[in-house]
Amino acid sequence: MSAYLDKNAELKNGYNAYIDSAVDDMGTQMDVGLLVLEEGQTWEYCEASKEVAVLLFEGHVLYEYDGKCTDAERPDTFHHEAYCLLAGCGTKIRVTAKAHSELYIQATVNETPYETVMYTPDTIQVQYAGSNGELMGCMQREIKTFFDYDNAPFSKMVLGEVLNHPGKWSSYPPHHHPQPEVYFYRFDHPQGFGAGFANGDIFKTTHNGMVAITSQFHSQVAAPGYAMCYAWGIRHLDGDPWLKTRIDDEEHTWLLAPDANDHIYKR
Repeated sequence: MSAYLDKNAELKNGYNAYIDSAVDDMGTQMDVGLLVLEEGQTWEYCEASKEVAVLLFEGHVLYEYDGKCTDAERPDTFHHEAYCLLAGCGTKIRVTAKAHSELYIQATVNETPYETVMYTPDTIQVQYAGSNGELMGCMQREIKTFFDYDNAPFSKMVLGEVLNHPGKWSSYPPHHHPQPEVYFYRFDHPQGFGAGFANGDIFKTTHNGMVAITSQFHSQVAAPGYAMCYAWGIRHLDGDPWLKTRIDDEEHTWLLAPDANDHIYKR
């Protein structure tokens, strides 16, 4: 069975489940979904044994949690930084839409409670990769991390975004790690597309598509003219957390050399 899901035809108002770990978690050990709200609508979450991350892709919402509230507005994922709430088990959260809003939801079993954290545009870690001319600029991208083991060791998850420039590659050179990962794709135009490689498969990436990555090397590319932004979520393995773990495909490690493409210029 393919690990890539395209649910655009099925999307409805409210919570849209992509992975339900109670039924079939596709090896990720996580619940994954897209929450679609219209102005005035609310969504509540409280699970006794699960932690949850609620990432605003686009829209305007009010987050309520632990007697606090955060007003968050993000017109789109391509020109504006994110708001992401991370709440521990047993925490009641409420999201109220002030306009049409779309949010990425990621949850997993973690029975150790912790204090809720709101990650804002001011706290996001940003890495600019491939911006020094490597591989003729073909893997230029922005890697954004909301939380990982370094700043949230109490969580069993990792979450971030990658801004994949049009016509460029990301998660490149191809790599893998033991911990399962999910990519959830957004494009600056709904007809935007690209291609992905994971679990030994090649698949067309589309707006609101998702892939569950559980084995082998993975990477992806966006079609020219279409910017792609994808949430990347990792589930730590018990006793083996993701510590920025990256195992490059030895067949392609020559690409890491600073002069890897010099022969192209020397004709």
